[in-house]
Amino acid sequence: MQTVTLGASGLAVTPVAYGTWQFGGDWGPVDERVAIEAIRHARSMGINFFDTAQAYGFGRSERLLGIALADELRSDRESVVIATKGGLRMDGDRLVRDASAAWLRKGVQASLEALGTDHIDLYQVHWPDPHTPLPDTAAALAELAAQGLIRHVGVSNHTPAQMTEFATVLPVETVQPPYHLFRRGIETDFLPYAAEHHVGVLAYGALAHGLLGGTITPDTTFDPDDWRGRNPAFTGPGLVRNLDVVAALRAFAANRGASVAELAVAWVLAHPAVQVAIVGARTPAHLTQSLGALDLHLSRSDLAGIDHIMATAVSVGGPTPEGMS
Repeated sequence: MQTVTLGASGLAVTPVAYGTWQFGGDWGPVDERVAIEAIRHARSMGINFFDTAQAYGFGRSERLLGIALADELRSDRESVVIATKGGLRMDGDRLVRDASAAWLRKGVQASLEALGTDHIDLYQVHWPDPHTPLPDTAAALAELAAQGLIRHVGVSNHTPAQMTEFATVLPVETVQPPYHLFRRGIETDFLPYAAEHHVGVLAYGALAHGLLGGTITPDTTFDPDDWRGRNPAFTGPGLVRNLDVVAALRAFAANRGASVAELAVAWVLAHPAVQVAIVGARTPAHLTQSLGALDLHLSRSDLAGIDHIMATAVSVGGPTPEGMS
């Protein structure tokens, strides 16, 4: 699979990264055997870029990724690029932000142990911590990079102003924002900032957390452990309205020989400031469908047609740490 350069990091990565959030438990029960099979299928399809986080089950997702990629991590470490995130911890039954030096050091060690590797290719601050100055967080990560435990540093869910403050101590090499057809706010300032400052963009949520996967219906119910069941974007009249939009997108995609999932991923990658779309798939079949996006070229006319369809959509947000408990 062809690779792209991820911003100033210089990392050569596949334009579709395999995301493992779904294996942490926030999307309902996890069949670990199927999860490992899906990760290995992603590797067999040519994907070399894998994204996870300490907070995805606090070691569970990272552990499954480490098991699935154990052969490469032992014998051909440079063949895979592992990105993980830190800066969240549990406080009783609450998920809270903590990007302090002490917690980041503990988090990196925990991630290395769970993954079964001696270094992390890309370490990202999961969410900005209002209680820790960004320069302090940056300084802590610079020290971990100097020790060789992490090779490149990025952020996730940070604004351009926060990235600028972070960069006073350590350059922001990559950023991971939410970006999909139902959530386009970053187009006005965030993506232009990334392009101007050569910050690599790996976008998450390309399938709008399943809405663009083509399987959600008005009658869909979510497992009690699935955060979507507590989110108004996936219930009520807003969902019904957006499913009409999805139906129109499905017809648009079919006319081009594609699925709605392929269209959604291809649309994210069509933005010139985005290098990578993160796709989380529970099964090999779901991943194979999304990878078809790499063969789908969207013309200016196609993009205009998609904009026309989306004019009636209701914006879909995503979870925050405070909303996940």
